[in-house]
Amino acid sequence: MNTESCATLNDALRDPASDKRLEVLRLVGQSGSISQAAREVGISYKAAWQALDTLTNLSGVALVDRTVGGSGGGGARITVQGQALLVLADELAAARRQVLSRFAGGAALISGLGLRTSMRNQLPCTVLRCEALAPFDPMATVTLQTPGGALLQSSVTWESADLLGLASGLAVQVLCKATAVRVQPLAEIGATASALTDPTMPDDCQLVGLVERVTPGQGRDEVVLALEGGGHWVGFATHPFTAVAGQSAVARMSPAALVVGLAG
Repeated sequence: MNTESCATLNDALRDPASDKRLEVLRLVGQSGSISQAAREVGISYKAAWQALDTLTNLSGVALVDRTVGGSGGGGARITVQGQALLVLADELAAARRQVLSRFAGGAALISGLGLRTSMRNQLPCTVLRCEALAPFDPMATVTLQTPGGALLQSSVTWESADLLGLASGLAVQVLCKATAVRVQPLAEIGATASALTDPTMPDDCQLVGLVERVTPGQGRDEVVLALEGGGHWVGFATHPFTAVAGQSAVARMSPAALVVGLAG
């Protein structure tokens, strides 16, 4: 495999859910059937298609040749690039195991370093439950608990929930763009951290923390909050932000802004 091919396929291996998607690709190669691969992985047929489409988009090359319908019911065949991706993934996994085996606690130390992203907010959480928003709704609500015990909710599609294997007790990473977070001093809201409500934004997620840093801007200020249980959360507030370091503030964001990922 040449260097250019490796560089192209490498993007498909950076995705936090790539392991399950790669398994779909591997099983398609063995059976020639996307539906069979979906059954063996334990996901829906639609989720299997999403897995292959996502890997193809990330790698930038065709990984599977597919036919839909027809007298034979359609089929699938892995391309040369698809086979190369699987070989590369296997070799990277073997090299990773060798490196981690040399260091005590190596897997735990590196668990949060496998994903490079522009999202500054990254927090380890535990899945409490994953349930439908309504009967037959294509979206699911994932309820998560932070290390400090706060509850968050993320909106995902059922296909994504299947591919990530979201279930109670699963350790995940929650990510959010800082620009999607609105910060307000708790004193301005007139509420305590244990009784925080805002009827104008009933569906927003909320995190309460202590102001650690404020960077003034022309129209808005960047605020860094230290969260209970460890970790930080970054957002923006209307200038001038009135709270000072050590005072409490609340960060708000939509469930749609929270991304759930698996550590690399």
